[in-house]
Amino acid sequence: MTKTLIESGEFSGWETWTNEPFEYDSAGPFYFRVDDKGPVAAFRAEHKHMNAGGVMHGGCLMTFADFALFAIAHDGCSEDAYGVTVAFSSEFISGPVIGDYIEARGEVLGGGRSISFVRGLVTSNGRPALNFSGTIKRFVKRD
Repeated sequence: MTKTLIESGEFSGWETWTNEPFEYDSAGPFYFRVDDKGPVAAFRAEHKHMNAGGVMHGGCLMTFADFALFAIAHDGCSEDAYGVTVAFSSEFISGPVIGDYIEARGEVLGGGRSISFVRGLVTSNGRPALNFSGTIKRFVKRD
């Protein structure tokens, strides 16, 4: 997966995958980096992320959590590889609102050369919003 460094705005210095059209153009954009606590993914909640009740749509939270699976596990992937989610589970805890800072942190629980097991927590301004876990299957790109 090709990483792109963000050079301006709130997420300057973060990275994203601009070659992921759904996550970058439609649902996101979402961002990631590694800080002193480890891998982190984040974005700012906008109107397009909300449901009719004025809180973040569950599908948006799950899409971001799926992005976060890869952000958390990305150090184990080479540039000539890509991955797919083969299992995903989540539980909703609270609903973020417009303007909230949405963040996901987690850990790789194990795996091997082609499978990674990841779990994490999405927070909204520091409050738990969604817990998640998933399994990533890695593939080497073929020409």
